[in-house]
This record gives sequence, C-alpha cells and structure tokens, in this order.
Amino acid sequence: MKHIKVAIAGAGAISEFHLKGWQAQEAVSLVAICDPDREKAQERARAFGIAQVFTDVAEMLSATKPDAIDIITPVGTHAPLVRLAADHAAHVMCQKPMTPTVAEAEALIADVGDRVRFMVHENYRFRPHYAEIARRVQAGEIGTLRHARLTVRSSSLFDYPGKVPFLLGRQPYLAGFKRLLVFEVLIHHLDALRSVLGEMEILSARLDRINPDLQGEDVALVTLKTAQGALIQIDANISALGYPPLPTDRLELLGDADTLIFDRDRIFRLSRPEELSLHDLTANYQACFTGAVTEFVSGLRSGKPFATDRLDNLQTLRLMESIYRIAGVDV
Repeated sequence: MKHIKVAIAGAGAISEFHLKGWQAQEAVSLVAICDPDREKAQERARAFGIAQVFTDVAEMLSATKPDAIDIITPVGTHAPLVRLAADHAAHVMCQKPMTPTVAEAEALIADVGDRVRFMVHENYRFRPHYAEIARRVQAGEIGTLRHARLTVRSSSLFDYPGKVPFLLGRQPYLAGFKRLLVFEVLIHHLDALRSVLGEMEILSARLDRINPDLQGEDVALVTLKTAQGALIQIDANISALGYPPLPTDRLELLGDADTLIFDRDRIFRLSRPEELSLHDLTANYQACFTGAVTEFVSGLRSGKPFATDRLDNLQTLRLMESIYRIAGVDV
C-alpha cells in the first residue's frame, strides 16, 4: 500500500470533519496545514498531530512536496489553488463548488488537464442513507421510476426573534451571497439525486426569499426530468421556522413496482412499511466526509475514476447554474 503524504489548505470550521476523515485512512500522513490565520492552523495542527503550519499555500507545497492536497477554502480561492497544486504535481481534492461558475470550472479543468488527479469533495452521495437509496433503486426495488419528490427543510437561515440562525452564526458572510440556497445547499442534493437517478435536466425553477436580511434565496421550487422521462420535484426551504438547524430531507421515489421513502432518518418501502432501515444522521454527517476522503485515497491507489471526479462534478455544477438561469437570476 503506497504511503500518501497530504497537505491541508484551510483550517475553518468544516476542516474538522475533513481531518477526521483523513485520520481514518491507512498509510496516510498529514504533513502540513495552511491558513491565512496562523492561530487557526496551529489549533488544527495540535488537535490532529500535524507537524508543520503555514500561512501561504505555495510555500507549503514547495517545502513539503506532498502527494496530494485537500483544499478546504472559500470558493473564490479554489481555481488558483488547484492550478498551484497542479504546478507542484500534487493531486487535488477540492471542496464544492469547484468554482463559482460553469465557465470557470471548464477553464480550470482544461488548464489542469491530466497533470494530476482532481476530485471535488461533494459528499452527499457518500452519506450512508443516500448510498443505500442508490443501491436499492439500482437493484430494482421500485421497478421503473415514474416520479420523485424531494423536500428539504431547515431553520439554517432564519430563526425566532432573538436567535441567530445556525448557518449565519457559523458562516455570517453567507448573508451577502446573491446565490445562496441552490449554490450552497441544494448543489449537494442535486449531486445525490444524480447518484440515485442518473442524469437530469431542469424544466422549471422559482426562487424566493423569506429572511429579508439575505441577499440570496432561501426557498426553491424546481422541476427536473430524468433521461428516462421521470419527473422530479424539489421543494426546499432553509428559513423554515421550527425545523432543525441542519437540513432534514424527505425523498419519495415512486416506481411502477413500489414506492421507496426516505424520511429524515428512516428508509422503507410502502409495500413493507414495517421493514425500516434506520440511520443515525449525526454519525452519517461525519461518515460522508470520511467516505469522500476514502474515495479519493482509494482512487489514487487504484487509478480508478473518482465518483465525484472533476468531469462528473461539472454535470452537477451545470444543473445548479441552470436553475439560476431558468429562474432569471444572473449567473
């Protein structure tokens, strides 16, 4: 088993889950971590036993010569850091979205070419419940899919008076994003649905805003169609008072043989509702980060394509951008 040296770019809140994912890998060492805020980087280095701390990614890559880099930084920094990594012959795992726009992603993919392996850390399809749904649909449990509906609810961006919404407390800069719910949250669901249902196209999209302090949307109604002609509806609201701070999902998959339902933490078929598959969503949250890292490490060692390779993820990015275009939002 080839030993892999990994450098980390970014020590923000979400890096904790990435780092736990890296700790779970065999024959992998974290050689350095970088963040403009040295104190944050040092805190993560102490917690995860990382020897070297940097505030400049180029300096880190030159000094440590890692086999790979995990880019966990704001979306506007992704493209230059991926290009920098490719110049240093370091394979790349990069947080989603790959870039702010499809055009920038296409340019980045062309620039990097095949110089290094390049995977996007799009992790919802690695959540054990979505992975189970994909397996069961592909095993034919519902027959041919005819219709599906995904409902997403949370109070991430709006809460009762006197309370700071969860997502705005953790990432206050999101209030200024002109593209918000679809860009930050539903992009995960779009990728998960692709892993379950295959390729889709957007038929219609309407966006709305409940929290007046936001620049972007917190409500979305989207209709899609699969390559086989099944209609898919997404009904999402992450300023839904009273709901948990993290998104809760309900997915109904209606086929010509049965209906499969995922409702928050349980999966069941309507023909056999007593046969429940129960999931620990807290555990699954970390599991999807670990699953994405494992996919990257496994792909590097085996040479097999990543499930969320940059070319595959480009399809998810195109769906996201199509929603804004159809909804009349400038992209």
